Amino acid sequence: MLDIEIDGKKGQVPAGSTVMDAAQQLGVYIPHFCYHKKLSIAASCRMCLVEVEKAPKPLPACATPVTNGMKVFTHSDLAVKAQKGVMEFLLINHPLDCPICDQGGECQLQDMSVGYGPMKSRYTEEKRVVFHKDVGPLISMEEMSRCIHCTRCVRFGQEIAGVMELGMANRNMHAEIMTFVGRSVDSELSGNMIDLCPVGALTSKPFRYTARSWELQRRKSVSPHDSVGANLVVQVKHDTVMRVLPRENEAVNECWISDKERFAYQALNSEQRLDKPMVKQGGEWKEVSWNVALDYVAHALKDIAREHGGDALAALAAQSSTLEEFYLLGKVMQGLGSKNADFRPRQSDFSADAQRAGAPWLGMRLAEIEQLDAALVVGSFLRKDHPLIAQRLRQAAKKNTQVSMLSVTADDQLIALANQVSVAPAQLAAALAGVVRAAAEAKGEAVPAGLENVAVCDNCRKIAASLLQGEKKAVFLGNVATQSPDAMQIQRLALELGRITGATVGFLGEGANTVGGYLSGLLQGGANARSMFETPRKGYVLLGVEPELDCANPQVAQAALDKAAFVVSLSPFKSDAALQYADAILPVSPYTETAGTFINTEGRVQSFNGVVKPRGETRPAWKLLRVLGNVLNLPGFEYQSSEEVRNEVLGATAEFANGLDNALNAAAIAVPAEVKQGLQRIADVPIHFADAMARRAPALQKTADARAPQLRANVATLQALGLQAGESAKVRQGGGCAVLTVALDAAVPDNCLRVAAAHPTTASLGAMFGDISVERA
Repeated sequence: MLDIEIDGKKGQVPAGSTVMDAAQQLGVYIPHFCYHKKLSIAASCRMCLVEVEKAPKPLPACATPVTNGMKVFTHSDLAVKAQKGVMEFLLINHPLDCPICDQGGECQLQDMSVGYGPMKSRYTEEKRVVFHKDVGPLISMEEMSRCIHCTRCVRFGQEIAGVMELGMANRNMHAEIMTFVGRSVDSELSGNMIDLCPVGALTSKPFRYTARSWELQRRKSVSPHDSVGANLVVQVKHDTVMRVLPRENEAVNECWISDKERFAYQALNSEQRLDKPMVKQGGEWKEVSWNVALDYVAHALKDIAREHGGDALAALAAQSSTLEEFYLLGKVMQGLGSKNADFRPRQSDFSADAQRAGAPWLGMRLAEIEQLDAALVVGSFLRKDHPLIAQRLRQAAKKNTQVSMLSVTADDQLIALANQVSVAPAQLAAALAGVVRAAAEAKGEAVPAGLENVAVCDNCRKIAASLLQGEKKAVFLGNVATQSPDAMQIQRLALELGRITGATVGFLGEGANTVGGYLSGLLQGGANARSMFETPRKGYVLLGVEPELDCANPQVAQAALDKAAFVVSLSPFKSDAALQYADAILPVSPYTETAGTFINTEGRVQSFNGVVKPRGETRPAWKLLRVLGNVLNLPGFEYQSSEEVRNEVLGATAEFANGLDNALNAAAIAVPAEVKQGLQRIADVPIHFADAMARRAPALQKTADARAPQLRANVATLQALGLQAGESAKVRQGGGCAVLTVALDAAVPDNCLRVAAAHPTTASLGAMFGDISVERA
């Protein structure tokens, strides 16, 4: 430890610390623009110049290492003169447009110019003009004349997002921040550049000119979009959500959020928002009062239960539903005599349910990911499924963590991978079995029973070797592994690999409340999300889910809903499909208009409150289900608050949930037999089509990630099929058909076609993973 004194305050800091690090530790403020604790040191703005004893001139605090016994002065005459000189220099070319600047009120340059800027500029010459750039639908670069070249946005792309989309061209007064050859900024984390910009050069395109920062009220919330449970600040004006920003929490999302979390709020004001209950009478939709709607729904559900038994009813919920909603939905179904309830619409293998020792979870804390010596991610479109977990693994790989991928495509994860293996979906379990066998052989153990004839590739041996080194290692199962028809065997093989190598085994988690779904008691051992549609029921209750886009086999789900005697959809939105198959649509609140609890993939319990009043006659789903229980005359529906429901489910609320365990009881390893070599479908779920809110956010739907699905295959597969990139092809699966544009994708394995799910153009096709055929359109 090194001794340092700053403005009379004494302290000790680790060797290698900078003066800026020491100042933050001692609570001394040093003005700065280019410095950011998560980014590398640029020392380009020079705003943090300080006086250091015995140094001949002011030194930048961000780039000056601490030496033992150093004395620093941040407010001496020399330091202040230097800081004011830098500020005057920065303002020479800065446009005088604070009154119309979108950053007004939250601009670091504006704030600091008050303390360090001159009252009057000595510069009277013509100011520099930099022309605007169009970099896509999310980030506005309309006023690049304001840029002070701190390069935070450039460094963010290189170091955090993993792709250098912005750079600085030219030199001195001609320097400009720009994209390469006029490209757009397409990273799934790009919106964080807006937060990092200390001036008004990068602003939010959807938010631009809609409100002033001082008009907004800031309210805390939790993201409903993925399993990390990112902490949010939702900014509100007149009961309308105007903007969503990250709330710093080092243990969860650090200070970042994905673009989906940042911009999906636009869906809250979508034309498809439903704000009055609707029932179908005589084939026509009519808006009705809540009393009429609830009586209608209660009678229909009660009649089906009485005439056909409780097993004729089934309920399916979205994984973005709160813990309270899961619990009350299960309780309503139980009261009607049905055990058919699930929250995993995209899963197809449920054989592990009877063998689970507890709720599947990450197996560690999110903050521990960067401390791993080795990690293997199995079956995941990592960057798009889990942007913030991918970001943590990206930082870990920079610190010499051996990160390996075993998945169904060789997508560029923007991570310095040690090893990568991509196989067809039907071979995923066999490839993981190869890693297990290689690990057993390398450790000198007997090969586990059932794996004697498994082939082992060189990369599998390298993955096994990486997991056998070091102390902290982990095997993570992604969405593809969970959605695979061989999900249980993949989990069993991962557990065996964990036993041999000493690695922790965990699930990345598909939705915001996947762990909460398991702990809520919604799963009661009846029909699961697959069997409830394969064996059609008379009545369905849908909570926040759109089966025509969200199910593993939307074709089967749609057919079952069309045949049902009664379908009620509890959703914030109305969709064309729901207007066809539903008999009642009840408007329930999205996360911004309700209180509830999410349990993220690490088991962290995060409760939140609504930030605005429910729109129109919308009601929080937990209140709606409580009242439905009362209308059905079911006992135990006397809750006055969502906290009462949460406490009934979890008991005394702790920071982390109990009952988390990835073990399987008595599950034998049985690698699936070699399948016939036909064309296999690989179905990713595009990041901006994964949930109902993202699908309805206009800005997100204009991004590169929201392009219509294509038929993607490698050169060898396209040549074998006689297809060429750019032409149209007719894809058939399970009796359904879609016409798609052919695209070349070297990341797709041989004999596979990558056709995205969760999109209207591919909703008529069958299972997400299975045989598929194609012909020229």
